[in-house]
Amino acid sequence: MIDINSTISSCELAYLGDAVIELLTRARLVEKGIHGAGNLNKAALGYVTAVAQSAALELLLPELTEKETEVFKRGRNQHSASIPKSASAAQYRRATGFEALFGYLWLGGEHERAKYLFAVAYPEADTSEDSDK
Repeated sequence: MIDINSTISSCELAYLGDAVIELLTRARLVEKGIHGAGNLNKAALGYVTAVAQSAALELLLPELTEKETEVFKRGRNQHSASIPKSASAAQYRRATGFEALFGYLWLGGEHERAKYLFAVAYPEADTSEDSDK
């Protein structure tokens, strides 16, 4: 695992974590058989928005180790210059912590743990648009 007190900031971990979550989301949606870029992008919104990530975090928190919780909290407390209009400040901060956690896991080579936590956060009975297959 990487040392979270190293030169890697929470902002950088969240940046990477955003890509990790996007990759895991895209893989899930393609595996589900959703077709067409428009349908895939629409279904992805149930995973990648700050509101969706903040909600998914509720399922994830009980599964986190002490170290993972620390990484999440550092990311959550990261100062942000802007907050999207579609989310509250609290939702956006929680989503940033969520992303920092996934960046931390991925950078530390904990890919299976990241995949497991993604599955916990987004159970198969998820918010995607199955009717758009």
